[in-house]
Parts: sequence; C-alpha cells; structure tokens
Amino acid sequence: MSEALDEMYLFGEEKMEKAIGQMKKEFATVRTGRANPGILDRVIVDYYGAPTPIRQMAQVSVSEGTTLVITPFDKSILKDVEKAVIKAELGVTPNNDGVCIRLNFPPLTEERRRETAKDVKKYGEDAKIAIRNARRDMVDSLKKIEKDENLPEDVVKDNQDKIQKLTDKYVGIVDSQVAEKEKEVMTV
Repeated sequence: MSEALDEMYLFGEEKMEKAIGQMKKEFATVRTGRANPGILDRVIVDYYGAPTPIRQMAQVSVSEGTTLVITPFDKSILKDVEKAVIKAELGVTPNNDGVCIRLNFPPLTEERRRETAKDVKKYGEDAKIAIRNARRDMVDSLKKIEKDENLPEDVVKDNQDKIQKLTDKYVGIVDSQVAEKEKEVMTV
C-alpha cells in the first residue's frame, strides 16, 4: 500500500476518533438522575479577570449521589462561583453556606428524561455526521491518489470497501454509546 493511502487512513481514523471524543464530552454534560461533576465542565468563573474553569479552582465532589459539593480553594471567590453556576443555567439552584456550594439535583421527571434522551440522540447524530464527513474526505483523497498514482480498479474498490468498513465500525461505536447513555438517562 502506498504512503499516501496509509496517511489517508490515519487522517480519516483520527477524525472519526475526534468525533467520538467530542460526543463523549457532550455526554458528560448531560444531566441524568445522578450528580455528575462533568456537568460543571462548561462553567467558567471570572477569577481575578481571567476566565477559569470551575474545576481548576475548586474541589468538586459528589455527596449522596444527588448533590454536588463545590469547595473553592480560595474562599473569597464563593460568590463568584455561585454567580457563574447561576449564569450557566444548569437547572439547579446553588446553596452557599459560606464554606462550600451545594447543588442538589432533584430526580428528573419522565418528560425531562425524554427531552434529555432526545439531546443524547442529537449528540450521537452529530458524531455520525462528522464520521460520514471523514469518510467523504477519505473517498475524495482516494480518488486523488488513484489519479496521481494510477491505481488499478480493484485496488481502488478494495480501499473503498475498507473505508466503508471503518465508517461502519465507528458508526456502530456511536450507536452503542448513544443506547448506553439513553438507558442511563431513562433509568429512574
């Protein structure tokens, strides 16, 4: 196999891996029935003029499965952390006790679970679109390589099949992870 084909596969597979990585990041911010520190990944606090992720300036722990406890390393920023949590619209009200901030996550209603499951499907669909775009780029590269290196027809056909198998593998990963996350969301 030519170097250009190897490069094409590496680049294409890397794009597909990134699509799955992005989907997993999105999943971490999805609210399920349990408290998950990942939901705070999008919360940014203005810390002495610099936007700082909350998890870099505070210890975040889960208490009793439904409560997140945020304990800032610097107690003087409790109010700033509280404001950032409110601004992030997580769907919970922060309770500031002067030492730490507690976020109590009430159990999700059936309707909210269904909405969340739809969000999970959307994230999965976005990942599939990115994977199909990577496939398209690989097929375009294959056509260019075919033209440049004058590849035989059977080699081109074999590589097209290989590209499709790679795409199917990653789409299968997305489907299984979406199903797993949906099950997690729908479990009471």
